[in-house]
Amino acid sequence: MATALTLNVNGRTHKLSVGDPQMPLLWVLRENLGLTGTKFGCGAALCGACTVLVNGEPVRSCNTEVSQVAGKSVTTIEGLSRDGSHPVQKAWVAEQVPQCGYCQSGQIMSAAALLAKNKSPSDAEIEKAMVGHICTCGTYNRVRKAIHAAAATMRKGA
Repeated sequence: MATALTLNVNGRTHKLSVGDPQMPLLWVLRENLGLTGTKFGCGAALCGACTVLVNGEPVRSCNTEVSQVAGKSVTTIEGLSRDGSHPVQKAWVAEQVPQCGYCQSGQIMSAAALLAKNKSPSDAEIEKAMVGHICTCGTYNRVRKAIHAAAATMRKGA
């Protein structure tokens, strides 16, 4: 028996019928809504590739049941900005953060959540916000540099 759910994703309301209300949010985003920017990494909420924002907080969508987000605001990488103009996205490009790029959408979402609350994060605050994001290419120094650059842009109001 299917369960009817209403989700608010990227500012749009979606009425969905899902077979299992315990289905991971990740699969509803990718399979039902076609939002494939959120990646499947480990499936155990350890790598961060599947990170999205729920009510502005970063969560791992691979282990978040879709029923847990009904009535909440979900933002995916596609909803951060329609044209890649969010300061974090622009800083990611300017600092040449991605190599393979697989982990980047999750990292960008966590960085955006951090900067929404703290426009002058220290290295320690950045490290705490980004803990658990695994980048097999090892671009951690560029990630930190990009977050500082995005923070500077946001402080200027751009």
